[in-house]
Amino acid sequence: MGETSRLVAERLDLRYDDRVVVAGLDLAVPDGRFSVIVGPNACGKSTLLRALARILRPHAGRVLLDGRAIHSTPATAVARTLGMLPQSAVAPETITVLDLVGRGRFPHQTLLRQWSDADQAAVEHAMAAAGVTELAERPVDELSGGQRQRAWLAMVLAQQTELLLLDEPTTFLDITHQLDVLDLCADLRADGYTIVAVLHDLNHACRYADHLIAMVDGRIVASGPPGEVVTPELVAEVFGLTCTVIPDPATGTPMVVPAARSSRRAVR
Repeated sequence: MGETSRLVAERLDLRYDDRVVVAGLDLAVPDGRFSVIVGPNACGKSTLLRALARILRPHAGRVLLDGRAIHSTPATAVARTLGMLPQSAVAPETITVLDLVGRGRFPHQTLLRQWSDADQAAVEHAMAAAGVTELAERPVDELSGGQRQRAWLAMVLAQQTELLLLDEPTTFLDITHQLDVLDLCADLRADGYTIVAVLHDLNHACRYADHLIAMVDGRIVASGPPGEVVTPELVAEVFGLTCTVIPDPATGTPMVVPAARSSRRAVR
């Protein structure tokens, strides 16, 4: 039997004004997987993620969430199912980390259901998972870039959605915190979450993803397990980079080793 997909894109055409970024794209996000979208700058990775999250309306085609057109579904209903960490999130001035993370519970609030012990527990768990518990009373605008990124990630986790879309979640983080975030994603995937992330580090993508989506010029050129997808030929096609692909000595997953500088110059 094939894999199921709660989140599906059909013949997507995505544009900014008259500039076509993605055209005729089909994608079925495999449930319960950690999918990573890779590709060169300006290839449409973040644009695709914004459409999947209901932020950007397609010029043509559609995104389906649980079989329903996502752009015809109320935003609050989508937010109870799907969480999105945008690339450049902006917090209101003076808001604390605790208040920011608490906003992740807004989709669950109604006139008849106000703040509860379950909401409090969700916020505390999310803050602990993202490593920001000790920053609870700090204003978000006083944090370092890495701390701020983890606070935003905690807010998304507090939504307690089974689908997470993360646009460059390791931006601004040092190597240790990059791995902490990716370890957290791996743990969530093991718990049954479906995660789609945009990453720039191809070796991190190979080590952590179990489903890789490679994009060039607004189209998907390959998808599947990293061990099947990542080859020297694919890296050359996607990134224009001459390389060798070897097993990662720590995990056995593909590791891309760029050719020496002199060799790269020779093929240009």
